[in-house]
Parts: sequence; structure tokens; C-alpha cells
Amino acid sequence: MIKLLALGIAMLSNTAITNTSLTNEVPVSANAKTIYDFKVEALSGGTIDFAKFKGKKILIVNTASKCGYTPQYDGLEELYKKYQDKLVIVGFPANNFGGQEPGTNGEIVEFCKKNYGVTFPMAGKVSVKGDDAAAIYKWLCNKSENGVMDATITWNFNKFLLDENGIIIAKFDSKVTPMSDELTSKL
Repeated sequence: MIKLLALGIAMLSNTAITNTSLTNEVPVSANAKTIYDFKVEALSGGTIDFAKFKGKKILIVNTASKCGYTPQYDGLEELYKKYQDKLVIVGFPANNFGGQEPGTNGEIVEFCKKNYGVTFPMAGKVSVKGDDAAAIYKWLCNKSENGVMDATITWNFNKFLLDENGIIIAKFDSKVTPMSDELTSKL
């Protein structure tokens, strides 16, 4: 009986210690994925493997071709060319806001190259919010998955910046332009 009581106290003590230590750390689920676990369809075919981006900062942007913020493609391309030694940008076309990305993957590729000369990686068209949100956006927007923050995609051209270790360090709303000091100061 005494051994059982001691075992029970030891188990409770370990539980209390574990729970106390978690309050001082970022909680990470045993099954949590990192950004490097994601592979997504590329806009023009093939796969974008985020594991290939280890050691670089990553800027993930939900894009649309018929939005007031669409000219940010110019700034994204400028940012990509200027910092490509230490930054990769991945665009995710999405039709979640005002039907502003109605095109097919092929039409989006043509639009981006013809109008903005986009050379940074573009993923295939996805949903970025709601029940049908792409897994990578569920990860980006849920602290329970990314270990850093909860976030809401409020419109087209929201941006997530991840550091060289794949940790989210900032989220920017649409109005923050790619070449702004607010964004570039974090590079």
C-alpha cells in the first residue's frame, strides 16, 4: 500500500512538474509538423518541397490576380531578386476574397509571367481559410500546429515570414508592401 501511495505521489509530482514547465515554453504537440514537412503542388506543375528552403527565410503570400493589391507582385519580385541568397518567396493563389482569383493554374501562370515577370515559386491555387483551407495554411494560422501564433487571413496578399529555422517570426496584412521597411527590416 505504501509503495502504491508513493508511486501515485511520484506520478502526480511528475505531472505537475511537466505542466509547470510547459507554461514557460512554447507548447509543441508530439505530432506537430514543421514548415519543412510540407510539399505542395507547384502552379506550373511539379512540387514545391519546403525542406529545400532550410537555412533561408521564407515569405508565404496568398495572392490574387484581380485585387487592388495585385501590383504587389512587382514588389514581391523585386524583394525576391534582391534577397534571393537568403530569402525564398512562395505565392499561393487563392479565390477566398471577392472571387478575385477565378483563373485556372495555367491562366494564373500566364498572368503572373506576362504582367509581372514572376520568377519566385508559386503554388497551385488553394483555399487559405475555412474548412477547406490547405494544410499549410491551417499550420500557418493555428498556434496549436505552428507553436507560435494564431493568425487570420484577412484578405489577399497577407504575408507570413519564417526565419532560417522555419519558425514564424511575423505576419503582415495586405497593406504592408513587400519592399516596406516594416518587412525588409526583418530580413
